[in-house]
Amino acid sequence: MTLATGLIAHLERPLARGHVPAGAHTGAAGGAACGDLIRVSLALHPGSPDGRILDAGFDASGCGATIAAGSVVVDLLLRGTPLLEAALIGADTIAQELGGLTPAKRHAAELAADALHRALGFALRQADLAPAPERTLVAMSGGVDSAVAALLVAGSGEETAAVTLELWSDPAGDGEASCCSAQAVRSARSLAHEIGVPHFSIDLRAEFRAGVVDPWLSDHATGLTPNPCVRCNGSVRLDAMLDLATRLGACTLATGHYARIDRDELALGPLLQTAVDPAKDQSYALSGLSRDSLRRLRFPLGELTKPEVRALAQRAGLPVARRRDSQDLCFLAGTRRTEFLARHGRLGAHPGPIVDRDGRLLGEHSGVHTVTVGQRRGLGSGPGLHRAGEPLYVLATDPVSNTVTVGARDELLTRTVRVRDATLHRDGERIDTVKVRYRGARLDCRLAAPAAAGEHRAIEVELLQPAERTAPGQIACLYDGEHRIVGHGTIA
Repeated sequence: MTLATGLIAHLERPLARGHVPAGAHTGAAGGAACGDLIRVSLALHPGSPDGRILDAGFDASGCGATIAAGSVVVDLLLRGTPLLEAALIGADTIAQELGGLTPAKRHAAELAADALHRALGFALRQADLAPAPERTLVAMSGGVDSAVAALLVAGSGEETAAVTLELWSDPAGDGEASCCSAQAVRSARSLAHEIGVPHFSIDLRAEFRAGVVDPWLSDHATGLTPNPCVRCNGSVRLDAMLDLATRLGACTLATGHYARIDRDELALGPLLQTAVDPAKDQSYALSGLSRDSLRRLRFPLGELTKPEVRALAQRAGLPVARRRDSQDLCFLAGTRRTEFLARHGRLGAHPGPIVDRDGRLLGEHSGVHTVTVGQRRGLGSGPGLHRAGEPLYVLATDPVSNTVTVGARDELLTRTVRVRDATLHRDGERIDTVKVRYRGARLDCRLAAPAAAGEHRAIEVELLQPAERTAPGQIACLYDGEHRIVGHGTIA
């Protein structure tokens, strides 16, 4: 089919334009910014074990190419397409069905694919496909790590599908640098299709805001320094993807995290383990995962180093082989933390006193939420903050009095870490080291009192050597031996 015949045929006789099936799942893309808007609606066959599409329709406004692209999507769906096959349809497929599109018209195919995949995402959240033991769902972010994880799973011969969560949208942020933006979703879809893997995208922005961003903002308002990644992985993002895996009939979920799972003590439940590559290890951020979640998770990169992962991507010809790693929290991409707090949490500049432990005024800070315990630079202004030969560290913050207390480094040292809301996967006597910062060193320790496996309102960790205190709100990750994580909690 040539460009002229394909485009004109769907323009002259658009298929099911204006039709919305009963019980439809609808996705839309475009809008005022580009002038083109498209909506795709589809309904699944009730009780179909493969989620076969029963009916579909579309509507569009704007240029003729957008209308034609919507018609093509409906044509593809009305061939009795199962859900997993529909998830293989992308902008390239739509453009080919139209006989090819000029670069100026390619935008229409991208919009139609976006609308289709939003509709598929809504459908998946209500689907109930028959269980398939050989099927694995892979979490993809659009970066090299998750792409190689998908490549390895698909290369093993398993039936593979991929999912990307759209978690955050902020015009002030850098969508290209974020792993959870609309741009990341489109990039991940393109990568999945290049590997030959069906791809789903799920809009989880409301759940992410309520479960991760709002608590992060609230914690800052009360003077804490929270770690949102542990909360996100432990109770929002991976839980959502495990539910999607179940609906898709997949028994396991694979991710591109650098971590491993110890399944040697299955009677007691699997344990999270550190990765082979200590420079990339992400087990700290995954420490909040439950044992039930770990039973269904896989980390294909856990035994690999970052250079090995990039080499695999390079050999496969993946365009992200040399893509730079994201360094920010996903919702902070391209935005300074203080600016984000001011815009979303209404935590702007609230100057207050900086004092020493005797209450002597040394200077002024711009807000207790702008500093954290242990911080040495950027504390604020004032002649008392620059005493010769004696760097000052934040010892404590008090949001009630809006006061920051500073002192010498030896005043920051402690031999005790109080941990609240602790979960122990094994008896506390097995704990021998603790990590209190994502990139911090492991500290030799023991529990101050016996504690059995289970949930604990509070525990106390005794350090064998003094160490700098960590900001309240951070995570204490508890270890047994060199690799096994046996518990976690929040520093009080």
